[in-house]
Amino acid sequence: MTPLSRLRCIGCDRDYRLDEIRYECDACGNILEVVHDLDRLKALRGGAEWRALFDGRLAARDGIHRSGVWRYHELVLPDLPAAAIVSKPEGNTNLYRLPALERLAGSAEVRVKHEGENPTLSFKDRGMSAGVSWGRHLGARAVACASTGDTSAAMASYAAQVEGMKGLVVLPKGKVSLEQLSQPIASGCLTASLPTDFDECIRLLREVCRRRPLYLLNSVNSVRIEGQKSIAFELAQQLGWSPPDWVVVPVGNAGNISAIGKGFAEMRALGIIDRVPRLLGAQAAAAAPLARASEEGYKSRVRVRAGDTAASAIRIGDPVSYDKAVRAVRDVGGTFVAATEQEILDAKALVDAAGVYICPNSATAVAGFLKARQRGLIDAASRVAIIATAHGCKFSQTTIDYHTGTIPGVAPGHANRVVEIEASASAIERLLPGGGEP
Repeated sequence: MTPLSRLRCIGCDRDYRLDEIRYECDACGNILEVVHDLDRLKALRGGAEWRALFDGRLAARDGIHRSGVWRYHELVLPDLPAAAIVSKPEGNTNLYRLPALERLAGSAEVRVKHEGENPTLSFKDRGMSAGVSWGRHLGARAVACASTGDTSAAMASYAAQVEGMKGLVVLPKGKVSLEQLSQPIASGCLTASLPTDFDECIRLLREVCRRRPLYLLNSVNSVRIEGQKSIAFELAQQLGWSPPDWVVVPVGNAGNISAIGKGFAEMRALGIIDRVPRLLGAQAAAAAPLARASEEGYKSRVRVRAGDTAASAIRIGDPVSYDKAVRAVRDVGGTFVAATEQEILDAKALVDAAGVYICPNSATAVAGFLKARQRGLIDAASRVAIIATAHGCKFSQTTIDYHTGTIPGVAPGHANRVVEIEASASAIERLLPGGGEP
């Protein structure tokens, strides 16, 4: 049968076969995206039938449909045989209502979808399940990625599940947390540290991949994006197929916000939902080319030299998926904002204290949401979902440094310091107000 999916250049619309290993257009050099035959998919089922199918799979106890990616197999990679799928399973992440954040923002409804609850503690597991599975289907024996931390953890873990598959990770030296660094090492992946930034790491690795049989699994690989768009599918399903008014996403290499926008657009085209949410992309002020481009009316592509930020996973000055992200955000009337280090780390402490432990990159989205509320970009009546991309456990040193007040230029507004006391029951009791509970 004719494949249901193909690759298409986002610049000149040239098509390629999906089973060809390629990351850019031969004609114009632009990046590619996976395009599905939505007319054929619509002919298979109507919107209500798709919803019923996916709702029925929520009860799956085993098999690929336990996964929050492969529950939507027909819309993710319909040409991928089920036998090739590599799954842990991933997805099925919780959606938390946060009254403390609602009160601070003066908003009616704010939820955080915690992608840090994935197997390697970040949203990258969704994309890597798709990317490694497709690589396995194509017969790839070696996979590679450049990473600011989470990508490498996910790729190494999924590659380790495939017998005979080897992984190569290239990291910017000193720019990932120890917890993140430990993950590809633990999974047996060849891990290389380079004395440069992420943008140079990915440039060098792409050069190597042109000469060697390495299947590149950064977000320049359009297949990986297909796994990540399942965030949109799952979010809509968790809300009874009634999407929120706004979805807020932290933005680094810009693949995830592009994927989420693509997921919502495809659901609407298939009649699964009747409207799409607006997208707010949040960046750290130290690495905010898209926020700056937004302020300048997208007159030209903006590239910056990324500066230091606690949100290290989004410390990227030249996003690979820049054009995809701009299109996804502008198509739905969204925008981009930047948050300072103070705003990011205070936002992290606020959400952490509500019992939802998030990373600084996720906190950038929270801070971006608060800024958008202050500016009136998001109104008080809007239903808002914030995508938390990784777990706070990957950034324990940042958390400790914030609460001890040792981060230069940041005055912790929500510090919770450890109290050192003598080893006695009376000393513990003196900590309690009036001898009661803390």
